[in-house]
Amino acid sequence: MTEARTPALVATLCGGLVAGTLDVGAASLINGVSPWIILRAIASGLLGREAFHGGMAVSLLGLALQWGMSLLIAAIFVVASRRLAWMRERWIAAGVAYGVVVFVVMEYVVVPLSAAAKPHFTAQSLLANVLAMLLFGLIVAFFARDAVAAAE
Repeated sequence: MTEARTPALVATLCGGLVAGTLDVGAASLINGVSPWIILRAIASGLLGREAFHGGMAVSLLGLALQWGMSLLIAAIFVVASRRLAWMRERWIAAGVAYGVVVFVVMEYVVVPLSAAAKPHFTAQSLLANVLAMLLFGLIVAFFARDAVAAAE
């Protein structure tokens, strides 16, 4: 692995795992349920409603899916930030914008294509979920900013 790729890999791993883990915690707080239930809800994207009758194995599947998706989301941002100067110069704005994009893609593409139940948002829960994705985007952008600066 070249020295230029190492910071990008570290940024992807750190940004994806930190943002993905905190996202589960935020969802738990927003919905007032255990993180284990949130992880089963994530696993329901593959397993459907049966995921909610599963135990630890289903929760761990949800965690693996969450981290996998979070790493992919972080990798996309890291690659883009290495190519687009404005994302490096304005990482906070880029992270916020990316959080909005992630929310839209997850809610209107990924979830509808999955076996998961479609969420019903109140105005308050919609705001809380959007804010959680803005935080997700900021975390990913923070780690990408450091990686891009280290690679230059």
